[in-house]
Amino acid sequence: MSVSTTLAAARAPIAAFAAMGVLWGTFAAVLPDLKAQLGATESELGLLLLPTPIAAVTAMLLAPLIGAALGRVALPVATLLMAAAFALPGQTAQFWLFPLAMMACGGATGLTDVLMNARVSALENDRGLHLMNLCHAAYSFGYAGGAIGTGIMRGEGWPPVWVMGTMALTAGVFALMTWERDGTIHGLRKPKDGSAGRLGLIPVIGGGIVLIAFLTENAAENWSALHIEQTLGGSPEEGAMGPAALALTMGFARLAGQGLITRVNPFRLLMAGAILASIGALGAALATSPMMAYAGFIVMGIGSSVIAPTAFSLVGRLADPQSRARAVARATLFGYFGYFFGPPSLGFIAGAFGLRFAFVFASVMLLAVLILAPLMARQNRLQTA
Repeated sequence: MSVSTTLAAARAPIAAFAAMGVLWGTFAAVLPDLKAQLGATESELGLLLLPTPIAAVTAMLLAPLIGAALGRVALPVATLLMAAAFALPGQTAQFWLFPLAMMACGGATGLTDVLMNARVSALENDRGLHLMNLCHAAYSFGYAGGAIGTGIMRGEGWPPVWVMGTMALTAGVFALMTWERDGTIHGLRKPKDGSAGRLGLIPVIGGGIVLIAFLTENAAENWSALHIEQTLGGSPEEGAMGPAALALTMGFARLAGQGLITRVNPFRLLMAGAILASIGALGAALATSPMMAYAGFIVMGIGSSVIAPTAFSLVGRLADPQSRARAVARATLFGYFGYFFGPPSLGFIAGAFGLRFAFVFASVMLLAVLILAPLMARQNRLQTA
């Protein structure tokens, strides 16, 4: 199948992934200014970010019900809500308002993420395509674009309210591109006639792998700017290049992985990616200059790039067809505990032991994939035996 046909088939979820990337890339790069605007320490900022996962998990639990109720407009509505939510944090200079703004961001992101991953999984299996790496690459490129654009605006002296408002509008344009004539995501709700198959352990194990990938990936993206600026004495532009370097590397590596996934054992790919990402995180922790940190983030990005998309794709492929959307939703729920708890967790670790130790922690966490990937392969053999 041609590249244009593949892109056309995945247009809606690609736009949603890109919108989410732009917004979180912006947030990561503007975080030093938000921290200064709030007058918070690393530990206090980690505490202020903690309500974000609570809202996200709540939204993820409700996502199948909301998605089924909204029908074909579910993904466009969720993506527009997410874009609007990210205009809020830059407007909050008070401690008590910032967590409320981040709860809006977390809730809208959680809803969008379940819906867009379920849509990709359905397209993959209905059309016999491999789209998960491509869509996650769109997130990475969007993230890099958001981070680089934010770095330029920060360098020009733009305050967080203007930076985040501008990028929210940009994400809103992507949200309009998620419209499909029939974008209904089937199978979000469990049939009442008992015809749905059991979910089993595959989405639990797959979700655990995604959790580790997102915990380390998103924590590194969110704290890399602070690491470069505060630990290594970099400028705002150099700080913004930390998350941008990681995201750009992941984007290109995911495009390469789009073809690699069809020729390599996916379970071995998960393990190789985890080892490489762990080495990169350790390199970033030991860096003595921004350039050394970039090198660590690039290696980390190459390894991390294949972990989450491969795990999501495996969950969708190995699940019972009638339970596929629910299996992906459950894996997404487990996985995004890492996505949202990663930044606050590393914030607490950084406040207690320093940002270098936070990246060492990320390096160690990635090695847990070496245990979970063989478990997932064994569970697959048991199900097919």
